[in-house]
Amino acid sequence: MSFERLWHKSYAAGVPKEISIEKVTMAEGLRRSAKLYPDRVAFIYMGRKITFRELEGLVNRFTRALTDLGVKRGDKVGMLLPNIPQAIIADHAAYRAGAVTAMNNPLYSERELTYQLDDSDAVILITLDLLLPRVLKIKGSTKIKTIVTCHISDYLPFPKKQLFPYVKKAMYRKIDPQPDVYEFLDLIGRYPDSPVEDKSGWDDLAALIYTGGTTGVSKGAMLTHANISTVVQQFTAWFPDLKGTYQNLMGIYPLFHSAGYSVSQNLPIWNGWCCTLVPKPEPGTIVDMLGKFKPTFLPGVPTIYSGLLMNEKFRKMDLSFVKGYFAGAAPLPKDTLSQLKQLHGAIIYDVYGATENTAFATATPWGGKVKIGTVGVPLPSTDVKIVDVETGERELPRGEAGEICIKGPQVMKGYYKKPEETAQVIRDGWFYIGDIGYFDEDGYLAISDRKKDLIIASGFNIYPKEIDEVLFDHPKVLEACCIGVPDSYRGETVKAYIVTKPGEKLTAEELISYCKAKLTAYKVPTEVEFISELPKSAIGKILRRELRDMDRKKREAIS
Repeated sequence: MSFERLWHKSYAAGVPKEISIEKVTMAEGLRRSAKLYPDRVAFIYMGRKITFRELEGLVNRFTRALTDLGVKRGDKVGMLLPNIPQAIIADHAAYRAGAVTAMNNPLYSERELTYQLDDSDAVILITLDLLLPRVLKIKGSTKIKTIVTCHISDYLPFPKKQLFPYVKKAMYRKIDPQPDVYEFLDLIGRYPDSPVEDKSGWDDLAALIYTGGTTGVSKGAMLTHANISTVVQQFTAWFPDLKGTYQNLMGIYPLFHSAGYSVSQNLPIWNGWCCTLVPKPEPGTIVDMLGKFKPTFLPGVPTIYSGLLMNEKFRKMDLSFVKGYFAGAAPLPKDTLSQLKQLHGAIIYDVYGATENTAFATATPWGGKVKIGTVGVPLPSTDVKIVDVETGERELPRGEAGEICIKGPQVMKGYYKKPEETAQVIRDGWFYIGDIGYFDEDGYLAISDRKKDLIIASGFNIYPKEIDEVLFDHPKVLEACCIGVPDSYRGETVKAYIVTKPGEKLTAEELISYCKAKLTAYKVPTEVEFISELPKSAIGKILRRELRDMDRKKREAIS
């Protein structure tokens, strides 16, 4: 590589350039942690504490249940659950049964779920009982034969007098008997918790995590046990001073998303740490849990932090127990960063990656230099290069923006049943992520934009993220997202969608004038539309593609 991995000089003391990968699957990792730390709390769910010994036993029980339900090696086990203990138990049980978990977003529409469940070839589905009517409606259009229902109160503490208000409403719902439908607690209670055979293989497929369809229909990223275990080991090496300690992470990222899958679930299990699960990441809920459980790590996407900063209780909290704030999925606005720093002395560590590389490729050096506007440097045993957008073959020099390519043991096997799409993004072992970025002199990576989000106006390349950041700095703007829209003269022009802060009034003319003072003329939005809420993904990432689709439909309806 032309850069000679210049990022290594920016590593914090004690972080290795390469890691010695232990060929230990996460199924084996849980067994090891249960043996080393049997009485440590592994997960906290609404006050209910589950130790590693208990988790190990529950996984053994459910592994037997899956086997008796006919799940065989290589079978796909669909998951349609929020951040509740059953999701972790079922996922690890599938590992041990030699099966493959297929993760799904509980908020998806029937159309999206039908496509994804059918595409994954799932034969069994673990879901919430509240979602059972929807699942039964689409079951005939999938390969699902058996359904296991869970309730959000299954693992709540007893007595249930001091429960969180948002849980009380959904308690004690009993489902009507259905053929091939089982209740999780009834099922798991039939089996002993003694050790079972672990059928997980290092190079075997372990999970299908779907991309979310940012470039068309969602695609199942095939993650092996090696991918899943290695990325946890790479991230663990990032924190040499935490080795042998006990930490508590706030489980805000959803488990069905690659970030939550790796950080909320598997990172704590590997290290013998704890995760406080957050089933519904609303500011009030998070603030309540921060006060009760005092996690040492608080991860979140920009919209999570923005929401918290609008919560008066959060602004006044003593958060001295938090060692690290981690942001991913999108860059944090400067205003959000400065407020967090001013209120809580927070140092924000950025992480970057994609589902296809098991969530993580780069991170801000732990205990090292923080560079605002970057996503840190590549993790140990990870290579990153920048290539030209046109051919993807010419490596670009430091400081020049191009497509980001990632190589490492965390890169997926490919897209499930999609060899052509796989060949487009994985070339000679390099994963072409589709983001545009560049390296600075210290090996820190800065993201310019998505390759597919590029706006070309009168021959000029415009990266909408740059304009978003300018708009975010406006004192009356809460959220902003720019897209390219058709223009008869320029080909494309910039349109800004704006959410104002509560109680604020703002005009399009005001905003355009503001941008003219801060941007080159061709980058200034020519259209502004105010909107009550921007479309977001399950983890709170603003979905530019959905805005484009919405805008296109509006224009088609008018014409």
